[in-house]
Amino acid sequence: MFTSRPNGALLLLATCAGLGVANVYYLQPGLSLVQAEFGASPERVGWLPALTQIGNALGMLLLAPLGDVLPRRRLILAKAVLLVLALLGAGVAPGLGWLVIANFAVGLLGSIGQDFVPIAAQLAPDKYRGRAVGTVTTGLLSGILLSRTLGGWVAESLGWRAMQFVAAGLMLGVMAITWGTVPNLPPASRSRYGALIASLWTLWRQHRALRLAVVAQALLASTLGAFWSTLALVMAAPPFHLGAGMAGSYGIAGAAGAFASPWFGRLTDRRGPLPTIRLGCALVIVAFLGMETLPPSLWSLAAGAVVFDLGVMAALVSHQTIVNGLDPQARSRLNGLLMTGAMAGMAAGAAIGNAAWAQAGMLGLYGFAAAAGLAALAVGFFHPIVGEHPHE
Repeated sequence: MFTSRPNGALLLLATCAGLGVANVYYLQPGLSLVQAEFGASPERVGWLPALTQIGNALGMLLLAPLGDVLPRRRLILAKAVLLVLALLGAGVAPGLGWLVIANFAVGLLGSIGQDFVPIAAQLAPDKYRGRAVGTVTTGLLSGILLSRTLGGWVAESLGWRAMQFVAAGLMLGVMAITWGTVPNLPPASRSRYGALIASLWTLWRQHRALRLAVVAQALLASTLGAFWSTLALVMAAPPFHLGAGMAGSYGIAGAAGAFASPWFGRLTDRRGPLPTIRLGCALVIVAFLGMETLPPSLWSLAAGAVVFDLGVMAALVSHQTIVNGLDPQARSRLNGLLMTGAMAGMAAGAAIGNAAWAQAGMLGLYGFAAAAGLAALAVGFFHPIVGEHPHE
């Protein structure tokens, strides 16, 4: 049972969550290397992360709900095996088309990272649920951001293909940790898969808090997709002229915000999620308006990355606490719906951010992200997701 302080088992769940989701993002800092090897245009290569995110959103929608009807440990291990095969396929891809197919599969199976969140929510007492979810979310979001750092360093030193093989090896480690750490929890439901997927629509209609949480988090997640999927291209262009290693290093700046997730979980436990969600939206708006108005520099990029990632994570912890408290028998499905919205938002953000960058440069990119943060704030402020307590 988890308590107010993260214990070893909870930290291992957080590590596995981070390593699981990281596979979706390892390639992004090396996009310029992929472009050079295959002789593709920046616009065409820019679609690679967007399609990978679409695969990830589908994985959240179609695979994450299985955690309610299958033993979660068995499900995680099966996904991990398939993910290893997909990563190896990406590493040997002979052309951009094959790489897109392999990375779509990586995105689909990268939903494995989210499978650890309902486990933490299930094992934690109600009064510590926000903190437990916040700790695993720290691992999850650190994986999203630090994956770019590791991916950039490996791509610059050994090539982008080497990172896919390293990732496959790391997933073998996740399998070992899962086998030794995740309890053999019985499934919460005995429904068939078709009925399980059909129940997603029922849950969507039943819970207004879920619908508003999904919309707000999708808008905030679109800023992640827009910024991080184009960063390698931004860094390679004037005035920076920098490579994949430097682009990947910015994941460290973004990850600094992820480590505040447990604090936001405690704030949610004490004050309810709504103030934290509004604070997160405000941080996103301030960060992108600052990057838009300040002269382009490595320092302003780093500061903006810290602040806006902090805001996205603050809202995500609160939204996950909300949805995991709506129906204990449907936590995997509810969390899957929330993260489907978030991943769809990231995919849309990657596509829109790529187009905004190609057409209007950094001003277009940051302007879109600031507008998305403002829209998310409107959802949270004018249409409160919940009352002042997380389980209302």
